[in-house]
Amino acid sequence: MNSPALSLFDPPQLDSDITLTEQISTMLVTKITQLGIRPGSRLPSVRALAQHLGVSRFTIVAVYNRLSDEGWIHPRQGAGYFVQARQSPPRDDGGMRLGSDAIEQTPSHRTLDVSWLLHGLLRDVSDPAIPGSAALLPAKWMDSELLASATRSVGRAPGHLILGYGHPRGYLPLRQTLASRLQALDIPANPDSNLLLTAGVTHAVDLVLRALTKPGDTVLVEDPAWFLVFGRLAAAGVQVLGVPRTPQGPDIDVLAQMAQAHRPKLFIVNSAVHNPTGYSLQASNAFQVLKLAQQHDFHIFEDDTYGDLHAGGAIRLAALDGLQRVLYANGFSKTLAAGLRCAFLAAAPGLINTLTDLKLLSGLTTPELNERVLQRAMSSGQFRRHLDRLRNRVDVARVETMKRLSDLDVSIHHDPAGGMFVWGDCHRDSDQLARSAAGEGMLLAPGSLFSPTQAPSSHIRFSVALAENPAAWRILEKLLG
Repeated sequence: MNSPALSLFDPPQLDSDITLTEQISTMLVTKITQLGIRPGSRLPSVRALAQHLGVSRFTIVAVYNRLSDEGWIHPRQGAGYFVQARQSPPRDDGGMRLGSDAIEQTPSHRTLDVSWLLHGLLRDVSDPAIPGSAALLPAKWMDSELLASATRSVGRAPGHLILGYGHPRGYLPLRQTLASRLQALDIPANPDSNLLLTAGVTHAVDLVLRALTKPGDTVLVEDPAWFLVFGRLAAAGVQVLGVPRTPQGPDIDVLAQMAQAHRPKLFIVNSAVHNPTGYSLQASNAFQVLKLAQQHDFHIFEDDTYGDLHAGGAIRLAALDGLQRVLYANGFSKTLAAGLRCAFLAAAPGLINTLTDLKLLSGLTTPELNERVLQRAMSSGQFRRHLDRLRNRVDVARVETMKRLSDLDVSIHHDPAGGMFVWGDCHRDSDQLARSAAGEGMLLAPGSLFSPTQAPSSHIRFSVALAENPAAWRILEKLLG
């Protein structure tokens, strides 16, 4: 059997933000599809390709394993890896028929991954596919007129005010408004020295990783946790370790052991309304987390994305710590408009200076036009009324969703403190359940994607938007009945 010449394979860019595994995987698939490397062709050995591309053998093993999982190639014991015969190439949308009235069933050979879920969660809002685990609340629950009014108001401002780059730390009146909101939570934020506006919380995570870590450092995350952060951590080249999340907060015994053994640089945590469980920190747990951070000299990134959906009184680590070791992040994608891409970081002045420099070097300023629209919306009394209405609607929908899931024998082991998700135990492999749901045109997020090790799980993250979607319940009754 013929083996493609090594000269066909292009070396990766070592200074790229895209991981070596991702670059080489994409390159190999391109060679198979565009250069017509025939089914049955033997690929170069792990050692030969690693030497040719100037990477480690572990990287090539990871690439070959990934492409085997996706059905592009297959291994033969003792003989190497061979191009797989295919009836048709796999969809590069990860199994999703985006912008259509359904979601194709994910092929059985493909592992459900974060890319698959993101494509589904971020498809066009006009797509009527059923969002069993939607990342956003339904548009009809939001106040579009509030945003439209703020946009019109900003549009009437003198043109020269919106033609520049804007301030490196973001629009000052918005920082002042945010500082007032944080002070109401007992977080001592000064708009000039403690706040930096970012293009979403994901942008904030990226800046903090650049500022506080280097490849090989250890970063702790909760398990389960927000799946997107795992990709950002992998791109940063850090070691990722999971700390089990309990209803009271991170498992303190495990956190202490990991801090002692691995000397982490950072711990990423949700305090109020944890994603995906909906749990919130208890006081004793919060103090223990801060004590360990002080003892073992690591910072804490507190993601409060869902905090506005808490009824009130939730504990924030940033308030207890006074922004010494804690960096606090929040945004408005869940409560106002994801498309604004406006979020913020609160941290100690020295860190804010460093983060501001990194922000400028990586993308200059954030769009002041969006920041002005957000400021105008927040400065109206309508914004507070909208939050109250939205929180109440989410709470009612969550109770209804939990009740109906319980009727389908889905277990919720601990009631969430708030938020737009229900973390339900379906007592079966959630990956397979998500595949079956995809075949019915419904997106479900299996628990394995929320694990830093992608461990098998029987949990699913359900959206409370299910409460008002009869079609979704018919599908769930079919799958779980």
